[in-house]
Amino acid sequence: MTSKITHTHYRTCNLCEAMCGIAIEMTDERIVAIKGDSADPFSKGHICPKAIALQDVYADPDRLKTPMRRTVDGWQAIGWDEAIDEVASNLRRIQVAHGNNAVGIYLGNPNVHNVGSMLFNASIIKALRSQNVFSATSVDQLPHQFVARHMFGHQFLLPIPDVARTDYFLILGANPLASNGSLMTAGGIERHLKAIKQRGGKIVLIDPRRSETAEIANEHVFIKPNSDVLLLLAMLNTIFAEGLAKPGRLAQFTHGLDGLAECVSAYTPQAVSVATGIGAEVIVRLACEFAAAPSAVCYGRVGLSMQRFGGLCQWLINALNIVTGNLDRAGGAMFTTPAIDSVDAPRAGKFGRWRSRVRGLPEFAGELPVAALAEEMLTVGEGQIRAMLTVAGNPVLSTPNGRQLDVAFAGLEFMVAIDIYINETTRHANIILPPTAGLECEHYDLIFHILAIHNSAKYSLPLFVAGPDQRHDWQIYQALVQALSGRKPDVAEARAAAKQVTPAALLDLGLRYGPYGAAGLSLDKLKAEPHGVDLGPLQPRLPERLFTIDQHIELVPDLFVQDLARVQAVFKPSEVFKTSEGYDLMLIGRRELRSNNSWMHNSERLMRGKDRCTLLMHPTDAAVRALVAQQSVTVASRVGQVTLPLEISDEVMPGVVSMPHGWGHDRAGVRLRVAQRRAGVSINDLTDEVFLDDLTGNAAFSGVPVRVTCL
Repeated sequence: MTSKITHTHYRTCNLCEAMCGIAIEMTDERIVAIKGDSADPFSKGHICPKAIALQDVYADPDRLKTPMRRTVDGWQAIGWDEAIDEVASNLRRIQVAHGNNAVGIYLGNPNVHNVGSMLFNASIIKALRSQNVFSATSVDQLPHQFVARHMFGHQFLLPIPDVARTDYFLILGANPLASNGSLMTAGGIERHLKAIKQRGGKIVLIDPRRSETAEIANEHVFIKPNSDVLLLLAMLNTIFAEGLAKPGRLAQFTHGLDGLAECVSAYTPQAVSVATGIGAEVIVRLACEFAAAPSAVCYGRVGLSMQRFGGLCQWLINALNIVTGNLDRAGGAMFTTPAIDSVDAPRAGKFGRWRSRVRGLPEFAGELPVAALAEEMLTVGEGQIRAMLTVAGNPVLSTPNGRQLDVAFAGLEFMVAIDIYINETTRHANIILPPTAGLECEHYDLIFHILAIHNSAKYSLPLFVAGPDQRHDWQIYQALVQALSGRKPDVAEARAAAKQVTPAALLDLGLRYGPYGAAGLSLDKLKAEPHGVDLGPLQPRLPERLFTIDQHIELVPDLFVQDLARVQAVFKPSEVFKTSEGYDLMLIGRRELRSNNSWMHNSERLMRGKDRCTLLMHPTDAAVRALVAQQSVTVASRVGQVTLPLEISDEVMPGVVSMPHGWGHDRAGVRLRVAQRRAGVSINDLTDEVFLDDLTGNAAFSGVPVRVTCL
């Protein structure tokens, strides 16, 4: 007999950036089905396989719910008060003995998907007073934020492709069909891409791999890794040379149009053709098509950000949109009007106030590049990191040279993790403090509404009530901050504080004082609209939205002009960017629809099907090495080597191999039973901590020199 649906809970899936609305059908407090919410004004019923796995995370027997202490006899459950006191006393002890910077902090990607963490994690960073703060930002979108700060005055003034109205969509190093849009929140992006073609528009993808997005694009063009900067310079060169620069009203509040023309003058399509692998005639055609389209937008993502010239690439993408008049207009790159506007002066993003101790890498927005984390723990001397706090992160699998980082974590005096799993990183912790999981939490996307292709707002109540011995992440932060202060509040004071300072209270304030507050938008209003509220399409926001001193766009910031010398130093007109001696292939990553973070590999639903942790290689490269499909091959880089199955396919260009990220669950002590059965290998056992975008400090994962041999 089929169970009768007794209740449907509406919320936003928090497993990736897409903000897909979901309908969770319940009976007897049990999840019967998770479906797309067709009444959600943003995602309109779209759903991907990850959302179905929300129930797997909630019910996962490997998920921690009480604090754990690592002992010589294994993990031991302890009480919250004991755990908080032990953490605070050890962190204070180490800082008293060695200084505040002896404690490091790492914030993982899931923090931005969690409203409690977003609103309260700054409190623990402030309480620890350490300059050694790291996050997933510097292995991902740091170049975007860095460029936005220097061009528009604020790190979160990120132009978003108006895909719903564009006529020409130029995509570089991105795979939105797998990501549902990254720094372009777009649940159901396939619908928007098909609509571009249906209205007579064009989609062009530039990528070393013919990805899922390439299959829907009008045109796919292979490009050699690390050479995107040359393509963009040559396209701008063409636009100026052909007299196609038409910034329109943007010229009234843009500095440096003439300076940009001078910067790109040497980079003709003919000069960069060999290095990019793209014919000069193709480069000219793409530039002319882009400039001539009624509306156009250029968008580049991880394939550009995670390379040696990530900052320059994001700068030149903005420049291309600006000089063709495609910034801040319908169908171009636009700025959102979020209901809670966190684009404010205090968070603009300062740069270079301090540097890392060992390599001297500069700080940005209060964080150091995570590529420096291991050396800051391993290098003995004053200022050495001796203790770590990690929050919802697994840097051993997600940051460069994971094996080195593994060693570094193992050598710490003390480590605490705020996490729901014993994973490849948290297995080194002395104490793990597990917060509640997604379905036990209220939800509002503070960041992704800033990055969305359409303005909307949505609040989700918890589906399940947290157990009496569980804590939300924001409650853990509050307890740690209080314990670190050394002052015990009385009972009445503690109760009053708990009632006033909650995520819900802060969200309500943000909504009431936000752009739509005068029209009555509040938390109560959103609670009464469980599917979400439609706030309309993106609108022109400039120059008023700019945070620069004179409210002008800085088209040619000095830092970027100076960094062009680095391109000139490695670029020879007749040569490709060469790999290191002995390493004759270039490694790139790849995104998969059923995977976002490493912990998703512990879901049975997401792990079904064929082995996805494989090495892709072009048939020509396989033949030269006498390799055959499905055999095990060894991939080696300067820092390490891994062995995995080979897939032979012309979806990657010759000279390029590709691996997915987030795998490598074979390390001892990990408690992820599903993931361990299909452990795979970690691409970050090959990526190199010294391989950076020197301008921004972002890790350069794309184009890592490797060699491949038979096992």
